[in-house]
Amino acid sequence: MTFVSPSFVRLLAASIGAVAILGAATSLQAGEAHHTVVSADAIKWGPAPPSLPPGAQAAVLMGHPGQPGPFVLRLKLPAGFAVPPHRHSKDEMVTVIAGKFGIGSGETLDRGAAQTLPAGSFVHLPSGMPHYALAVDGEAIVQINGVGPFDVTYVNAKDDPRKQQ
Repeated sequence: MTFVSPSFVRLLAASIGAVAILGAATSLQAGEAHHTVVSADAIKWGPAPPSLPPGAQAAVLMGHPGQPGPFVLRLKLPAGFAVPPHRHSKDEMVTVIAGKFGIGSGETLDRGAAQTLPAGSFVHLPSGMPHYALAVDGEAIVQINGVGPFDVTYVNAKDDPRKQQ
């Protein structure tokens, strides 16, 4: 007759439970979506959305700003480019990738009051906060992270490029 100690039985049961949990986690992970990789040389620039003044270029790296869910968008702003005061109904997170990016808050565009952010800087713009953006001293590239659907509502309707077409 073989004797099995109670502590061995508990250890065996715990091991079987751990294997079952890990097995379940592995099968859940196998069904999840894969990560997104976009190398710098694969970024495809195109015209910016019609909600921005003409001249900027855009590249969607992930998701779709106009649809529900997270998105990542890059904007290339030419020298002197400005986005007049506007708001969003959802938070906007901006990282400066290259150049100098000017950001200001308020309902009037004031280039002198804008804070100049160098590459590597970050700014969080809460939903509903009026703000404006500028390319300072040459071209600027920024990355916008947010959750769609993402909207742009200009403080002054006359500044909205969609109404000037």
